[in-house]
Amino acid sequence: MTITLTAEPLTAERFAAFGSVIDTRSTDPFPINNGLTERYHRLAVATAEPAPASSADEGQAETIISIFLGQPYSLPAELWMLERHPLGSQAFMPLEQRPWLVVVAPAGEPPAATALRAFIARGDQGVNYAAGVWHHPLIALQAASQFLVVDRNGPGNNCDEAPLEQTIVVTTTELP
Repeated sequence: MTITLTAEPLTAERFAAFGSVIDTRSTDPFPINNGLTERYHRLAVATAEPAPASSADEGQAETIISIFLGQPYSLPAELWMLERHPLGSQAFMPLEQRPWLVVVAPAGEPPAATALRAFIARGDQGVNYAAGVWHHPLIALQAASQFLVVDRNGPGNNCDEAPLEQTIVVTTTELP
């Protein structure tokens, strides 16, 4: 059986159960640097937990910034797996103003297909997945796209993967 998810527009309210939306439209900026720069302050909070004390990899973690280059998917997109990062948040911010797809499910055990939600993000919106939230790997649309990624680096297992047990196809009625 195939399940079809229709991606809905990404909003802070709709995404709240999975983390936060990174969007300069969500707050008013304030001037810094003698008025030459506008600061959109604290749009999301990154987390990086140390490895559990019972782990052989016990130790400190750090929050890092990377660039990912995502290859484009065609819509409708067929999904094959989910991943989660139990020891820290993971933020994605597009750098090329292209819409992209976000597929998530609640933290906990690997989710049933019916628990998945799909969002279509504008090219000026990012997300910060809360620690432990299941999500599909990066889904760029239209063309290869760069994303600024903020996540945890350090000892301990911080990436669990789970194959989807049935075919999931994501579509959208329109791109922003």
